[in-house]
Amino acid sequence: MNICVFCSSSNAVEEVYFSEAECLAKLMIQGEHNLVYGGANVGLMDALAIKLLEGNREVIGIIPQKIFDRNLAAKHVSNLIVTETMDQRKSMMRNQSDAFIALPGGFGTLEEILEVLTLKQLDYHQKPIIFINTNGFFDDLFKQFEKSYDEKFARENYRKMYYIANNSEEAFAYLQDYSYEDLGAKWFDVPNK
Repeated sequence: MNICVFCSSSNAVEEVYFSEAECLAKLMIQGEHNLVYGGANVGLMDALAIKLLEGNREVIGIIPQKIFDRNLAAKHVSNLIVTETMDQRKSMMRNQSDAFIALPGGFGTLEEILEVLTLKQLDYHQKPIIFINTNGFFDDLFKQFEKSYDEKFARENYRKMYYIANNSEEAFAYLQDYSYEDLGAKWFDVPNK
């Protein structure tokens, strides 16, 4: 299985986040899964890629030209793909992946995982989506999700579109037993023609 991991490109984050990335890499190696990721040579992204490559797994890095030109392209990859735009990068990452996992990260990580969540909501894909909530990193995001459910901006059953794991072991237990559930249309009321 090709697993797309969205995660931080910061080298300044606490060690607990690097430890979780390493744990995820070990489980991916044990399960003989490959990595699809953003192709950068910094932060959790690089740490994850290095471990998977050391474990003889395929590592597919997909990076836009603008970031490549800043000397941020990964060295630890089986295949580095350079795209013209961010949109092309994200599209290729989605198309080459069988599942999506978000480790903690900044604006880019949030944008990427929320986009795959939106696309699943609109039935563009049926792939598993997992947040690994290391150190409670995503807690405030999940509070915002709850506000959306409480105030009817989203259907409550859409909690089933994604899984919140406390660690990589929980993420893999979910992934192993994953089966798609059709949650119906996202709209509460659709106007008549």
